[in-house]
Amino acid sequence: MAIPLAHFAVALGFLVAGGGVAVAEVLDVAPGWATLAHVHLLLAGWICLTIMGAMTQFVPVWSGVSLYSMRLAKAQLALATVGLAGFAWALLASAPMWIHGFGALLLAGFWTLAYNVGRTLWRARPLDVTERHFALALGFFVVLTAFGFVLAMDLALPVLPRWGVTHPELLGAHATLAVYGAVLTTVVGALYQLATMFTQSDLRGIDYPLQRFETVAYPLGVVLLATGRLLSHVLVARVGAALVLASLFGFGIVVLRRLVETKADWNAMLTRYAVAAVALPLWVLVSAPSWLARPLSLTTLFGPPGSVHLLLVGVVGMVVAGTLYHVVPFIVWVERYSDRLGLEVVPMIDDLYDDRLATADFAAFVVGTALLVARESLGATALVGTAGTAFLFVGLLAFAANLALVLHRHVGWSITDVVAGPPPDA
Repeated sequence: MAIPLAHFAVALGFLVAGGGVAVAEVLDVAPGWATLAHVHLLLAGWICLTIMGAMTQFVPVWSGVSLYSMRLAKAQLALATVGLAGFAWALLASAPMWIHGFGALLLAGFWTLAYNVGRTLWRARPLDVTERHFALALGFFVVLTAFGFVLAMDLALPVLPRWGVTHPELLGAHATLAVYGAVLTTVVGALYQLATMFTQSDLRGIDYPLQRFETVAYPLGVVLLATGRLLSHVLVARVGAALVLASLFGFGIVVLRRLVETKADWNAMLTRYAVAAVALPLWVLVSAPSWLARPLSLTTLFGPPGSVHLLLVGVVGMVVAGTLYHVVPFIVWVERYSDRLGLEVVPMIDDLYDDRLATADFAAFVVGTALLVARESLGATALVGTAGTAFLFVGLLAFAANLALVLHRHVGWSITDVVAGPPPDA
């Protein structure tokens, strides 16, 4: 249990760091390549390290097999943490010669994850729908990190011209595989399990044909979209974009139907899933015209202006935050209270975090996202964008504090204890 908790704790640290860099950008005091730094701290740091911890913990549980290697699970976290911290420092320091060095450590961390969880999934064949998505996501992680390493190297030693590929082309493919390949494939696969499990409902009716379409069309669409962007082939990219958009729209409908039919009480997890389920089809509708018209444009890499935060915060961020509001208390509850059940009064899992902080961070995330979408899509004043960034930063601080308090109040550990190991007498 300590290994996934360590992943989540480090990921929360990167979340705060990424938010801090974003605030520094708004205040125009951020050094170096600050945008690249804050994007990687949030996506590779918070989102992907959370995915690493979640896969390490729950793939063996879902698949009914033991994790291939605990040592590799520890190694992946160390490599990714040092690699990303150094990578972000090199970007902020505008030190290109260090970027690909630390990038190599980051790549090694994700490749270690892919090997370790891949070998775990190999034992679990035949794979169900969630396991197939996770296997695909691991493949995307391998390719996107290789692309990222080459991009980092190209900043210091231009290598792409000799291969007939431009930096923007490889960047487009890398970003596509990162967000739509690794991250959203994992999110979709996990929600097939989580959205049914925690709403106490089952797929039925139209859910099944939508699921069958998504399981084939979505990964194919991601590959075609990334390939089209890499090779500057408009038709290939357009077909891939159409498949990605159609698949995600259908999946959003599936999740919405599960939430409408929920038999469970609403909590921090389901509330955030509801925001994501509404934001995902909305993002598809907003992005479809520009994606289908200009699928190669870096200016619409994640959709038109205003849609970036709708996707990355409204969909991905909400799903990850909602899931962590269950996973971290669940792990703590199992370690601290499960053996006392039936012998004394023990709290429920949702009782471990602070409801007021959860409500505050949820409101801050929603308001901040809405303000940033208004700033980018409606041309609102710069003050609106500044306020949006401030709300998001307050929200992420409240979110990180709430989960840290779960560990401190119910286990007596600090974040440092989780990462470095608990005290000897714990």
